[in-house]
Amino acid sequence: MTRQLTAIIEREGDGYVALCPEVDVASQGSTVDEARRNLQEALELFFETASPEEIKERLRGEVYVTQVELAVG
Repeated sequence: MTRQLTAIIEREGDGYVALCPEVDVASQGSTVDEARRNLQEALELFFETASPEEIKERLRGEVYVTQVELAVG
């Protein structure tokens, strides 16, 4: 089965942190591509090792990533 999940990647210090908000799994890497690959590996391990109950408990059905605009200062 194939599943589409969200990856949010942001710079942190000298590297990047990648987060999948649907199951609250994170990883990191020294580049965006490395952080993405590491997150994919962490997600694969999560789905291979987690019980069906844990997956059901943690999996969020809908996650929306958007931007908001506001005046600052």
